[in-house]
Amino acid sequence: MSYVVALSGGVASGKSTIADLFSKLGVPIIDADMIARQVVQVGTEAFNQIVMHFSQEILLANGELDRSQLREIIFNNDHERLWLNHLLHPLIQQETQKQIAMQSTTYVIWVVPLLVENNLHTLADRVLIIDAPVPLQVARLVKRDNISETLAKKMIMSQVSLKKRLSYADDIIVNDGNLALLTAQVNLLHRKYLDNFNSKI
Repeated sequence: MSYVVALSGGVASGKSTIADLFSKLGVPIIDADMIARQVVQVGTEAFNQIVMHFSQEILLANGELDRSQLREIIFNNDHERLWLNHLLHPLIQQETQKQIAMQSTTYVIWVVPLLVENNLHTLADRVLIIDAPVPLQVARLVKRDNISETLAKKMIMSQVSLKKRLSYADDIIVNDGNLALLTAQVNLLHRKYLDNFNSKI
């Protein structure tokens, strides 16, 4: 099985961008957010429980979950956010471990937003944290999700502080929006991981 590098950072810190850079280098990406979408597809047990909990009002006209409405609810209600996390976390973890076990490359990148919040760092061989300034996160969230600045700040504040997240880091990528700098940092870490992990095999 491949060595696991957990990639984490605050919401809109640039996880997808950095994961894409690793992917271009041939590194498999296991994305917890993508898996989270899979486990709540129409007809799944998790989907049915969410609809039962929040009622049919949480659905779009096509029968799928209204993710925008669900996001508004959970980031304005800690109880509902914890309920949803409790439901989805075991399902996401089960599928994540299944996908990781299928890999045969030297290492994989496991993109996991709530690494620290859910105490998942122990499941990785190494932790890579993104350091992004909060104003940049807010701006990205407002633009990406078409939400208010107030909701964007609530989403950021619902997560652990950057200081706490960085305390778990083996490696840090600074993301200030400069793609050339990001690429250089990723390339450097890629070589480092190949050297480190190959030497342990």
